[in-house]
Amino acid sequence: MHNVKIGYIRVSTEDQREDRQVDLLAPVCDELHVEKRSAVGPSRPVFEAVLAKLKSGDTLVVWSLDRAFRSARDALNVEAQLKERGVALRIVSLGVDTSTADGKLAFTMVAAVAEHERARLSERTKQGLAIARKNGKRLGQKPKMTPAQAQVAVQRLQNGERVKDVAWSYRVHPQTLRR
Repeated sequence: MHNVKIGYIRVSTEDQREDRQVDLLAPVCDELHVEKRSAVGPSRPVFEAVLAKLKSGDTLVVWSLDRAFRSARDALNVEAQLKERGVALRIVSLGVDTSTADGKLAFTMVAAVAEHERARLSERTKQGLAIARKNGKRLGQKPKMTPAQAQVAVQRLQNGERVKDVAWSYRVHPQTLRR
């Protein structure tokens, strides 16, 4: 029987740091695998490789549910597949280990609560954005050019200047002017 504790760490973007998860999982894992990619993306190659590597008696270790799973359904499906293969799942932040009956119950309940909280967060975010729009707030990235600069840039382009030269003078990408 194997008995390796394999840690999976995920951050959503290349800019985010995985240090906190590494520090928290290193003491309880035999090996760690880091992925820098959104959980909702079309594929997670590191996660898929870790799942394929796990053998009977091993434990998949994650810091929290949202670091490994897209939804409660995803978490429950993966956990069921792992269980069929004799692999346990441990969520360190919650003290949950699915190799026990109590751990399995706690995992199922926590997965449902996590999905509910994710849905509520999405609702609150959408409500907040709608209120901000209603109150005349401009959302999104700040414009690179003022309306006056844009108007002058259009005149310069109509006078035959190259897009590249006009863009350079305003320190913007040519695509900004085309928009």
